[in-house]
Amino acid sequence: MSLYTAETRRLTKRRFTRFFVIGVVVVLAAIAVGMFFTHEKSTPQVVAAAQAKADREFQQATVQADAERKACASQPGADCTNVWTPTREEYRAEWYMPPTFDFRKQFGDMVTTLAAILAMGAFVIGASYVGAEWSSGGMMNLLLWRPQRLKVLSTKLSALLVVLTGVTVVLSAVWTGIFALVANLRGTLAGMTSGAWQSILLMELRGLVLVLFAGALGFALASLGRHTAVAMGVAIGVIVLFQFGLGTVLSLAQVKYMEAYLIPVWGMAWMNKSVELTDYNAPCVGAGDSCVQPTLTLTWPMAGGVLATVLVLGVGLAMWTMRSRDIT
Repeated sequence: MSLYTAETRRLTKRRFTRFFVIGVVVVLAAIAVGMFFTHEKSTPQVVAAAQAKADREFQQATVQADAERKACASQPGADCTNVWTPTREEYRAEWYMPPTFDFRKQFGDMVTTLAAILAMGAFVIGASYVGAEWSSGGMMNLLLWRPQRLKVLSTKLSALLVVLTGVTVVLSAVWTGIFALVANLRGTLAGMTSGAWQSILLMELRGLVLVLFAGALGFALASLGRHTAVAMGVAIGVIVLFQFGLGTVLSLAQVKYMEAYLIPVWGMAWMNKSVELTDYNAPCVGAGDSCVQPTLTLTWPMAGGVLATVLVLGVGLAMWTMRSRDIT
């Protein structure tokens, strides 16, 4: 049996991997079910009910406004010109309709949600996979009959990435099919041209890259610390210090484009192709109504460069320490 086959079986047979994947699937299923039951198709009956409710609200508002106007007129010297008068434009039927799932407009957010959940799962699975090998002594035993350190570690990483790719591709396809069904039953698939489907496919590919990045980073951190807890500790530290702590400090210091120093913004830029940041602390540019705050646009190539740099540093350092440190 080849080393790659053995490592693939070792990863897929682990109870932690299986249970964690099942947990992720349960969370995703709960989201899909929630979206199904909180949306409703715009049938003629639904539109008629919304129109009837809008008419009732308009009539009630008209009666209330008339009463306020009469009360105002009964007071000597009172100025009643500013008494509110409801109009039909303020009571449109569409404002009283239940939410409808528009696949073209809303599925992008669902792809981002899927990528975020799978990336979190990939980080934990990658960290526990190699971390358990170090803490249990399995890595040392493996190196007794495979004394090629870099080959062993790179094969483990390759097996992890291939398994994560397979799981992500399958779940992405199922996720797309489920929400296409939700849109068909509880919304609309209008506007889904070949270009729109291509855009969704590219977004899902970026989500796959994000999942692989998270898995490889968790793997690298756990390999560096030779324990799963190291990777999890680093993740918690980054969230606490660099998200909440750093965010608070930057906000108090009124740093320009402070969101650019926070991790989620780069993830959103990667998934959505761009994110526009606004510097609300700077004086606006222009005059009068055309005066606008300066902005900074983070694009997906910029975010990709950041992800690639972090990944190369993390994995490269893990490989270097694997080669140079004693195995004890």
